[in-house]
Amino acid sequence: MIKNYIKIAWRNLVRNKAYATISVIGLALGIACGVLIFTLISYHLSFDTFHKDKDRIYRFYTEFHDQGVDRVGAIPQPMAKGYRNDFAFSEKTARYISFNKTLITITKGNEVKKFGEDDGVAFVEPDYFQILNFPLLKGDKKTILANPNEALVTEKMAHKYFGNDNPIGKVFKLDNNISVTITGVLQDLPNNTDQKQQIFISYASMDAYGGKDRENNWGGVYSGSQGFTRLKPGVTKAQVETAMLQLVKKNYTGRDLQVWRFKLQPIAEMHFDRELGGYADKSYLWALFFIGVFLIITASVNFINLATAQALNRSKEVGIRKVLGSQPFQLFWQFIAETAIISIIAVGVAIGLSEIALPALNKLFHARMTFNWSELSAFIVLITIIVVFLSGSYPGLVLARFQPIKALKSKLSQKDVGGFSLRRVLVVTQFTISQVLIIGTIIVVSQLHYSQTADLGFNKNAIVLVPLPQNDKMKMSTMRNRLSEIKGVENVSYCANAPASRSNSNTGIQYDNRAEDEHWSINTKQADENYISTFGIKLIAGRNFFKGDSVKEFLVNETFVKKLHLKPQDVIGKQMAINGRDYKGTIVGVMKDFYNYSFHSEISPLCVMPNYQDLGTVAVKIDMRNAKATLAAIDKIWNQTFPEELYSYQFLDDTIAHFYEMDNILLTLVEAFAGIAIIIGCLGLYGLVSFMAVRKTKEIGVRKVLGANISSILWLFGKEFSILLLVAFVIASPLAWWAMHNYLKDFQYRISIGPQIFVISILSSLIIAWITVGYRAAMAALANPVKSLRSE
Repeated sequence: MIKNYIKIAWRNLVRNKAYATISVIGLALGIACGVLIFTLISYHLSFDTFHKDKDRIYRFYTEFHDQGVDRVGAIPQPMAKGYRNDFAFSEKTARYISFNKTLITITKGNEVKKFGEDDGVAFVEPDYFQILNFPLLKGDKKTILANPNEALVTEKMAHKYFGNDNPIGKVFKLDNNISVTITGVLQDLPNNTDQKQQIFISYASMDAYGGKDRENNWGGVYSGSQGFTRLKPGVTKAQVETAMLQLVKKNYTGRDLQVWRFKLQPIAEMHFDRELGGYADKSYLWALFFIGVFLIITASVNFINLATAQALNRSKEVGIRKVLGSQPFQLFWQFIAETAIISIIAVGVAIGLSEIALPALNKLFHARMTFNWSELSAFIVLITIIVVFLSGSYPGLVLARFQPIKALKSKLSQKDVGGFSLRRVLVVTQFTISQVLIIGTIIVVSQLHYSQTADLGFNKNAIVLVPLPQNDKMKMSTMRNRLSEIKGVENVSYCANAPASRSNSNTGIQYDNRAEDEHWSINTKQADENYISTFGIKLIAGRNFFKGDSVKEFLVNETFVKKLHLKPQDVIGKQMAINGRDYKGTIVGVMKDFYNYSFHSEISPLCVMPNYQDLGTVAVKIDMRNAKATLAAIDKIWNQTFPEELYSYQFLDDTIAHFYEMDNILLTLVEAFAGIAIIIGCLGLYGLVSFMAVRKTKEIGVRKVLGANISSILWLFGKEFSILLLVAFVIASPLAWWAMHNYLKDFQYRISIGPQIFVISILSSLIIAWITVGYRAAMAALANPVKSLRSE
């Protein structure tokens, strides 16, 4: 019996190639999207979940309590050590200090090789590798990184530096500063971890590298300063966070006692907390999950529309089968068999499409995702079963209940073939999903355009950022003079970082010699006197700070002044102390607010100060009309100044664009899935038009005999779907508004959702629908009316 079902089903599909092809394409697109989204979500949910005892592993972070709560994904450098010394809640605790964009120098005889590492290095305490599970391939676990100037590298880095030679005992120089000996090799870090450094140096080397000044500084937070701990069994997060209040009481005074708080973040949640430096957001994964579900539903709805549209074409076949004794359940299972064949073929096509699309998805996410077929097979089988019964049951029941006499005479009514109203509901559902995605795409595009074109409060164009390997005053002075002489260079500034940067340092402040520090932290930027002119930052009160190594003056921004509830002129000449009151100076100017990070974050209170010890970047404003020659001249002078270093540069606007990397990825995915939803929707629409064309065959013939022209017949079809589209638009608009309103909440500075967005959506949907309907309707309108009327 089953063999017979399959044989007949296959013959029917071969006979109706167009129907079978469209059905397979629609289902395959929906299932392929489901497979890719399932893989993507599984990949992101797997981040740092492979560590043993992961439920007891936490990262420390800092909170600043003022009028609200500011969270920073870093801690003062001595904090983790203080916790370890004062409390017994943890089995292991380790400090982790990372530095990006470092230079590795390998010397082999007379040959010198230099490698610029964007991910840099991490100085870690030995217990770091007891907390996190990164397998050691070579070296002694008991003594690893116990001594100064020791390093671990991954297999990848060992091969990169030394080829097939044994790396143990090999020496490299870090930033032309300290020589480090490799004492161990780690297995390559998995791609699903947020620990990105692949070179680990003993924490005991920090003093020689230049980190000694932060070792006892509780007043500042460097963004690369982390701490990890594994709690003892039975110890709770809340218990530890309450106890850490004692650390605050021990190391802070005055207002700082109310401002500073230390918290724990589960390691598996690091990936999803963008405020603390995480890569993704779980809300984005939920959005993709629902898009995947909607696409599979849309594909199933599309199949139902096509199948019921075919019902009239098969009415005589069903009538004959019933006359010959076929039972309704046999007809039902016959159609289920056809659906199963289509679904199995669609699954095969979907797997092929997924394999083709996965490299593009990996490139988009800078990932190495692979299909986990043990998980995917269960997912695909489940999806196939659901699709078969969801898509096959309803058309199967419709065919099975045909009355044989009516079927043989082709006198089936609208009710007999499943009810046109239900198919209207299905098409409205498809339109609704498509329009929600179209509206979402328009809003994401608009927000990103606003983020990248809005006035940032400083000039981001034509500014080249070049890392400085060392703070050599003589070399820096000479290089500034030489750079300024280049034709095409408009300005030069030495600074710690650009106005908008991921590398922001925060510290508490004491204002105007008040007894207590303020209840909020300030973002600090070290720079020279050319900083505001190079970046085009405007002063609204006071003056720029003077040139000189001994100058201790501050420029503050408008937000700083507002936090104090003062006016710009009121703060000029006032004293301010930062970094635990170790650095004191006079406020000499107030800058107009500028964005110090992305639009996801509020503008922080900040200051710019002339600290010439921490100027790790030279910013060069150039004339883009002769950019190639200017960049070559900068390259030449830099290499002559620092011949032992490795030159690199980046344009500031590229750096800022990187802030919105995840948003651009989301946009690409939404655009792709919206396009697929539209394609599937058009296939479903084509199916419904086909159904109407068959049902209205006689009506069209009569109209043409009575003189109706093609345009009036096209309108006969078009008005039906225009109404359905408008109904879908009414449903989709509030859903899209709600979803995108929540998306925009993640931006502190955002666009408003105006009516023009919805107008663009409905107009584009109408155009797409009319093109789809017009093609099939034109075929019906051009048919010979004699053949249309001769139906019996």
